[in-house]
Amino acid sequence: MEEEVQKLTEVNTSLKIRIEQLEASDFMRNQDTVKQIQKNEKLENNVKYLTGKTTDPENRSRRENLKIIGLSESHDQKKSLDIIFQEMIKENCPDILEPEGKIEIERIHRSPPVRDPQRKIPGNVVAKFQSSQVKEKILQTARKKKFKYCGNTIRITQDLATSTLRDRRGWNIIFWRAKEIGLQPRITYPAKLSTVLQGKKWSLSEIEDFQAFLMKRPELNRKFDFQIQDSSRT
Repeated sequence: MEEEVQKLTEVNTSLKIRIEQLEASDFMRNQDTVKQIQKNEKLENNVKYLTGKTTDPENRSRRENLKIIGLSESHDQKKSLDIIFQEMIKENCPDILEPEGKIEIERIHRSPPVRDPQRKIPGNVVAKFQSSQVKEKILQTARKKKFKYCGNTIRITQDLATSTLRDRRGWNIIFWRAKEIGLQPRITYPAKLSTVLQGKKWSLSEIEDFQAFLMKRPELNRKFDFQIQDSSRT
């Protein structure tokens, strides 16, 4: 019995040592995991900072640009894009035409410039203006009415960097729901949600900011009866 007790004691001691080793190993793994998470967060913040540093100059370089979406490429075979654009302006907002009966633009082109036969939708058209004021007048008109050319509806938007457009798309679900319940939402530069509540204007930069905004207003929170997803990360 003494021998058995001795063996059990040795086994028990061995198990205790093993448990302590495992606990130490788990602790080290947890520490490594925490360090890795912190490292990833730091990298994400650095990437976000550097993206912002490069995105802002790119957006500024496009300040005089407008993007035309949905213009059929079949028109290009009959007329130049410059002529098509002038006809489009005369049809949709003739009041901003200059005395010569046209609008001066620096250049206009398809993006991408080479047509992809596999692509089912027409490439966008980018027009660069000599004056950003003229561009703004066209944008203001496009926000109030649908533009048409040869009977087909086209969209007029700002020409923005890809990362900015992705961030703006992240607000899509929230924007349309806010519009349905009368919050008067707007997407402002570069990718912020602006809304009006009880006569006060709010500007929110991140999806998380909007979630915190809702949590403080239970009645409003109930109206957003869906899971907000950040589509910019998908």
